[in-house]
Amino acid sequence: MFEKAMFMFTDQINQIINSESSSLEKAELGIRLCNSTLSELQHMVEKEDFEDSASEINFFRNIKSLPMSYLIYFSEVRNCEHSIPKAGSCPKVRFLEKEVKKINKFFSQNKDFVNYMEQSHNYMDPQFFTRNNLDNFPFAPTINYYQYPEFSTSHDMLWAMVQAMYKFIHYIRDKLHKLQPDNKVLYAEKQPKLLLWSGSKTALVELIYSLYADGALNHGNVEISTIISSFEDFFNTKLDQGYKTYSEIKARKGDRTKYLNQLILKLENKMRRDDAK
Repeated sequence: MFEKAMFMFTDQINQIINSESSSLEKAELGIRLCNSTLSELQHMVEKEDFEDSASEINFFRNIKSLPMSYLIYFSEVRNCEHSIPKAGSCPKVRFLEKEVKKINKFFSQNKDFVNYMEQSHNYMDPQFFTRNNLDNFPFAPTINYYQYPEFSTSHDMLWAMVQAMYKFIHYIRDKLHKLQPDNKVLYAEKQPKLLLWSGSKTALVELIYSLYADGALNHGNVEISTIISSFEDFFNTKLDQGYKTYSEIKARKGDRTKYLNQLILKLENKMRRDDAK
């Protein structure tokens, strides 16, 4: 029953992220969208509730966490935009480096849970993502995020926070890179510059969206913006207009998956050549 609401949310959030608006404007728009989506999801749950614990776990682990993570992310961006020094490159860099330390501290404090989620474990899901353990909240947010006890589990807020911090680190990276292109604070963690994407950016976007549609990354529990950021890091490229490019791909007449079809043909040709040797 949540498919339509989540489809609309994903489409609208991508439009906001890929718009030409400032970071602060995107944050304000994103916060409003996330709050309205969470409110809509809450009403749905109050009206229908869940058929069984499996559907409840799926909701709090995979559905609610998406708008919740963006709400936290955009709240952090807004706070950063308001708090960062207004003048001087060095004060801005120092401020951003402190933000990096806060993010690292958060991940260090929650490393066991982060490892549990990143390894796609599920043996603790009945405790983490059902409302049977509301008295065991491990995480108290410092910002007044959207949170209602009857619409929360012991760990769904923490999981949303983890996802939000992954997004926030990319935002910090971009701001640091603009201030100091050679800054090593975050970019030391990047892959060595051995692989460069030498095809067209449109082809890369087509490949990224195909993996996203297949759910081949993180068992489908990952946003398209995160996949794009990861590919940018790995292939040392920049996809500023990923959502717009995807819209152009959808608007193609005839062969819309041109690059993927070319890959199939080239791989089949290579296999035939290898067989002939």
